Amino acid sequence: MNTKPIGIFDSGLGGISVWKEVIKLLPNEHTIYYADSDNCPYGPRSIEDIRQLSERIVQFLLHKKCKIIVIACNTITAAAIDYLRTTYREVSFIGIEPAIKPAAENTKTGSIGIFATKSTLESELFNTTKKKYAENIQVATQVGEGWVKMVEENRINTTASRVLIEENIQLMLDLNVDQIVLGCTHYPFLLPIVEAITGGKVNIINPAPAVAGRTKEVLQQHELLNKNDFKGKYHFYTSGDKRILADFLAIHTQEKGIIHQD
Repeated sequence: MNTKPIGIFDSGLGGISVWKEVIKLLPNEHTIYYADSDNCPYGPRSIEDIRQLSERIVQFLLHKKCKIIVIACNTITAAAIDYLRTTYREVSFIGIEPAIKPAAENTKTGSIGIFATKSTLESELFNTTKKKYAENIQVATQVGEGWVKMVEENRINTTASRVLIEENIQLMLDLNVDQIVLGCTHYPFLLPIVEAITGGKVNIINPAPAVAGRTKEVLQQHELLNKNDFKGKYHFYTSGDKRILADFLAIHTQEKGIIHQD
């Protein structure tokens, strides 16, 4: 089992921000990444719809003999991780959720901002976490309208995209937030723009490194780390346009992998 791949999936290309952190921390591990870009975005979908879509991908990754599955999507984690853990009890699932705890612990102004999808912000998981860690903190939440689409379509560095992001960020700054959580795995690809807009006035939190850390921790616990000393092999699957995935990887990572159309 040790040499089997790590499975990672997202509603689209955003989870590659998590994949990058996983291979940085675990360079010897083989990975299979699945982008369900044909059905992206998941944010507006019903919980039942999200569960059905994610279960299909989980079955695909298990067919590929993945030894652990990372849900590199806040929306899927919120809507489906409990269902998946109950349905596939023999599988270790790693999820992701908005990093409310570190934001609340580090705020000096008593005000933090969370950007996420509508589904994530309305989820029981999000609201339970907010109540647990930020009960006495002002939590400003906002859907990153159009952010997922601009990442999926490789339209990050356009004037229209920057204007849209700046409008969203300014609403947060007007509320005196000093911590901004990127609560969707697509959003870290917008980090350079967000940092330029905020000008170092706020701390931007990307939860992806913590997910990679948790993945390593679970592999260690189950004695599933790949002990080989050579670099892992990377396979990428998409339900969408293979060329868009290829272009995205070429822009955002220097790593080489094999791209497949599902």
